[in-house]
Amino acid sequence: MNAKLYKDAGQIIRYTLDAILPDQAVREALSKFKKTAGRTILVAVGKAAWQMAGAALKEITVDRGIVITKYGHAKGPLANCEIFEAGHPVLDENSLKAAEEALLLVSDLKEEDTILFLLSGGASALFELPLIPLETLQDLNRQLLACGASIEEINTLRKRLSAVKGGRFALKCAPAHVFSIILSDILGDPLDMIGSGPAYPDSSTCEDALRIVEKYKLQIDEKTLALLKEETPKELGNVATALAGNIAILCQKAEEICKKLGYETRVLNLALQGEARVAGKELAEKAVQLAKKTHTKIALIEGGETVVTLRGKGLGGRNQELALAAVETLAGHNAAVFSLGSDGTDGPTDAAGAYADGDTLSAMKEKGIDPALYLAENDSYHAFEAVGQLLFTGPTGTNINDLTVALIDAD
Repeated sequence: MNAKLYKDAGQIIRYTLDAILPDQAVREALSKFKKTAGRTILVAVGKAAWQMAGAALKEITVDRGIVITKYGHAKGPLANCEIFEAGHPVLDENSLKAAEEALLLVSDLKEEDTILFLLSGGASALFELPLIPLETLQDLNRQLLACGASIEEINTLRKRLSAVKGGRFALKCAPAHVFSIILSDILGDPLDMIGSGPAYPDSSTCEDALRIVEKYKLQIDEKTLALLKEETPKELGNVATALAGNIAILCQKAEEICKKLGYETRVLNLALQGEARVAGKELAEKAVQLAKKTHTKIALIEGGETVVTLRGKGLGGRNQELALAAVETLAGHNAAVFSLGSDGTDGPTDAAGAYADGDTLSAMKEKGIDPALYLAENDSYHAFEAVGQLLFTGPTGTNINDLTVALIDAD
């Protein structure tokens, strides 16, 4: 492993993650929050829910609150709040229980009451009251995750199968007012898609949903099909919304630390999408081309969210797969590629992502690992675990897409 590049990667990751915590953004958004004569209820949902709620509670007092986040993401008690942890990326019984408690909390509110609704990525799985049996919804989610559907496509279907998504949670809060602060984990910040838009009017249509079913040849029953043909709320008169963070800020902070470390920076993409293995190989090729001719240190920065189409039965996530796809191209060159989820988790694993450089291929071969075979099996986790190049951060307290960086060292 290239010790210098690996050390720089670690510094870039630590600085960037610290710089994008939602605390300051939540405080700024709350400057527009007006306390009403009635009660103030806090509902925080998503991977960053605990961090966002903690920041809000330093600024305002709430009468009661509920915080719903992923297992392991709550970091202690919060004043006047009940905390729930639930399943992600596949919802579970706790997702349903938490949503039921949230609805109970807002069920008897009056017009003078206000709900402070803090939303971050992951809410689609963590906050759910399905209109179909849980097992049916879990099966559909697995189909969507396996076929490489985009998050917008997945959420277009989720909205129509839920009692709390697609603006329906806000309807259940009426006549109380909802002040929503959103941390974006979707490219372009489509506010109705983040967390499947519990408190935002839905821009997607039934026709969109049916096209997605046909596109991916999804196996659904008649009840599910009937629900996909029912339209969602298109107007919500009781909601105000503020955006608290997005991918542009993530890449901006990464660029800051890269410059401090002496790298010439190039932000290549703020909307990285497509197959993870394609993105990884393409970024590695760009890095190698520069490594052959440059006399300066260069950092190539991308932000976004790729997808993985499952072909094998291995373990990994999109960031690990992206890095594994770069391994063979990087071999022998003074360059590195690393990619990680800003929330600290990558797919159904305990790693945030992975790091690869010009020495990784030889290290893997010494362990009897052929990167191409592991890539074919979608087994990036075990490939990087064998050479000690998984990236671990633990839950970070935020969630704004993925950071992917290539480092080229001219020394």
